Amino acid sequence: MTESGNRAVWGSKLGFLLAAIGSAVGLGNIWRFSYMTYENGGGAFLVPYAVALLMAGIPLLLLEFIVGHKQRGASPMALASVSKKWEWIGWWMPVVATVGIQLFYSVVIAWCLNYFVFSFSLGWGSDSGAFFFDEFLQLSSSPTELGSFNWSVVSATLIVWAVIWFICFKEVNHGIEKACSIFMPLLFVLTTILVFWSLTLDGAMDGIQHYLTPDWSKINVFSGRVETWKPWLDAFGQIFFTLSLGFGIMIAYASYLPKKTDLVSSGLWTALANCSYSVFAGFAVFGTLGFMAAQKGVPIDQVAKAGPGLAFVVYPEAISNLPFGNRIFGAAFFLTLVIAGLSSAVSLLEALICSLTDKFDWRRGRVATVLCLIGFLTSLIFTTNAGLYILDIVDHFVTNYALVLGGLLECLFVGWVLKAHVAREHVNSLGLRRLVKAWEILIKYITPLILATIIIRALLADLAKPYEGYAVSALAIYGMGMLLVTVVIAVILSVFKWRKGPVLHDSDEKHLLT
Repeated sequence: MTESGNRAVWGSKLGFLLAAIGSAVGLGNIWRFSYMTYENGGGAFLVPYAVALLMAGIPLLLLEFIVGHKQRGASPMALASVSKKWEWIGWWMPVVATVGIQLFYSVVIAWCLNYFVFSFSLGWGSDSGAFFFDEFLQLSSSPTELGSFNWSVVSATLIVWAVIWFICFKEVNHGIEKACSIFMPLLFVLTTILVFWSLTLDGAMDGIQHYLTPDWSKINVFSGRVETWKPWLDAFGQIFFTLSLGFGIMIAYASYLPKKTDLVSSGLWTALANCSYSVFAGFAVFGTLGFMAAQKGVPIDQVAKAGPGLAFVVYPEAISNLPFGNRIFGAAFFLTLVIAGLSSAVSLLEALICSLTDKFDWRRGRVATVLCLIGFLTSLIFTTNAGLYILDIVDHFVTNYALVLGGLLECLFVGWVLKAHVAREHVNSLGLRRLVKAWEILIKYITPLILATIIIRALLADLAKPYEGYAVSALAIYGMGMLLVTVVIAVILSVFKWRKGPVLHDSDEKHLLT
């Protein structure tokens, strides 16, 4: 084990980059990015997605790397070491990662695991949509009708949590670093195979044209049409989700870096690798959609129902219609989703594990065991007949409110409490790639203004019309209720005294007094 004091350190810069990219690259890049892009008009979504990357994604990713590296702790310790008043926000981020994302994320991986098995016999039959919703999920009529547990999903969810526990039980340089060194290259190889295979399908080029051609009317917010804001809201939410921003993950990962580290290059490589992978994987999705549209004789935007189930309806149907190799194609695709999901799932839990061990000095193995056990039991609500509805609601509230608000608060913290110039000086003092002053302006003024606008527009849209037509009671229970629970947990954890105590690092005290 490589250590710095009592803190584990990444075995290599490549190991850290693979772990950071592994956290960023996951189901969000294939499963979530695909249905968000399809739902928002294909190419029209890529424009706000690129803007969100430049205006929020890269600046905030650099911010989180800097905070974790400078303060040498997970988000609660990092924020508390500067100002105790901000500690609860440091807790809120990893709690959101675990309670708001990890619980349903593990179940989606379990769906993929089930479909990996189905692929060997094409078990979804001739109507993949009916199979997914009616036979596999046995979907109830509303979010409040939980029905019974889906035992095949429960079993797969248990396997997923067991794998997460096995990886997170050890220190990052033995568990997560080694797992990502295997997962990430394999993921990229499988995705490349899928992309080039899909491009050979009849009608694939029509799908690619839809993917790369923006419809400017869908994203022109100056037109006065309320619906033009949706692609922008979804794009910023997707950037936060896919780059693991606002989770505390990147702060925790950066805290394990050696003191002499090129933070700027690491941040740029992570952001660009993640978003390039999303766009690249999108070719497989839209190539397949083009194939399906040609088979059905309908426009691409009518070929399937958008939403969280897109990958589990579109791909199985396309796989069944392949002239040869359909079982191998199906197994490869869903294995890719499982690997992508696991690479991110371990990071979602790591942020909270690191936070708890920092504050209470508990043994890492015990923390991982308890969290995985509680996580598995709590995630069972997503394995019920109403699980897909609950997932959709929780995902909406987390990405549109919790993550974006977390990013806004991070900007305020670094820009005005830690001081943006202090953070930038820390990077430049390392003597490696320097951070330009424009980053300070973004963090203090431009990015917070954009994020505040996104939150307000999302709130106005939800107040004008209940999300996806769900009952207000369901939105309150699963959406607002989940947000309230995460805040309460964060506040409670921030009240306890530090066993080891957060300390100021690298002359923070001197900087804060000036």
